[in-house]
Amino acid sequence: MEGFNTYEQQDKVLVGMSGGVDSAAAAVFLRRQGYEVEGATLLLEGNADGAGDAARAAAALGIPHRTVELRETFRREVMDVFAAEYRAGRTPNPCVLCNRAVKFGAMLRYALDNGFDAVATGHYARIREENGRFLLEAVPSKKDQSYMLYALSQEQLAHIVFPIGSLEKEQVREVAREAGLPVASKPDSQDICFVPDGDYAAFLARYANEPFTPGDFVDAAGNVLGRHQGLARYTVGQRKGLGSFGKPMYVTALDAARNRVVLGEEGSQYRAELTVSGVNWIPFDAPAGPIRCRAKIRYHAPAAPCEGTPLPGGRAAVRFDEPQRSVTPGQSAVFYDGALVLGGGLIDSDTKEDTP
Repeated sequence: MEGFNTYEQQDKVLVGMSGGVDSAAAAVFLRRQGYEVEGATLLLEGNADGAGDAARAAAALGIPHRTVELRETFRREVMDVFAAEYRAGRTPNPCVLCNRAVKFGAMLRYALDNGFDAVATGHYARIREENGRFLLEAVPSKKDQSYMLYALSQEQLAHIVFPIGSLEKEQVREVAREAGLPVASKPDSQDICFVPDGDYAAFLARYANEPFTPGDFVDAAGNVLGRHQGLARYTVGQRKGLGSFGKPMYVTALDAARNRVVLGEEGSQYRAELTVSGVNWIPFDAPAGPIRCRAKIRYHAPAAPCEGTPLPGGRAAVRFDEPQRSVTPGQSAVFYDGALVLGGGLIDSDTKEDTP
């Protein structure tokens, strides 16, 4: 099966079933291939309803279903980091954190400790093995999720399968309908699981129990332009919700140390260069020198031509052929060679350039 690691059919696979159609369809494919399959729902935060839907889907397939308590791990590895990054003036991607530390971290350890050979999920991506190295690839589907998976290690990739790999969403729903699954028509979730209303600022105020402190809007020279309502309410590239300045203004940086939001006019939201830290390289330990590739700086951004240069300490410098809009510290820059994911890291703040 495309997107499927080379496991023997007698192997035992634990399917992470969120309660949605993608993970349920993944279990269908595994059953059809003759694998021994069990379903598991991770108890995290904000996903209580999913456990019931997952259990019903597992029952319809005739496979065992279990729940795995990971709320403490999720709070520590995802929610605490999410809140801390916002306090530091960065805009994190919690799905990247969750995939690395929870879904393919804690769940994989649980699976291996309990007699399973691999874990499977309903992610849209491919994994293949070449010359003893496990490679991650994007898929042509508009649902491709390779951007969210760049931080996975070789050890993790070796024990992961993506059964629905490169299918389109409607194909997945058709598989679920044919199998008689009750989640076949369930809508996709559009929000972060622990922020179901999409109000990040309100979540952060509740979770961190810290009121937002108003501060100054400033321009690139440090001139005060007005007052903001708390750093966590803003992100780099934002235009709406800033107030009236007589001309369009954009957030160009968040200065957490001085509680300031830096604004600039049209054009100031573009950057041609950035640095990333905590880089995870997948096909190799690290390139020997600069490489030509394409990079995405947000999940829904197109991959743009650039040159990536490895730096000491697990960092890399990136120079784009054309300036990119809203380069946001805390988000990920992910490098591609065609469909092959080369790796990625977290976009750093450039305090010398960003803050007056």
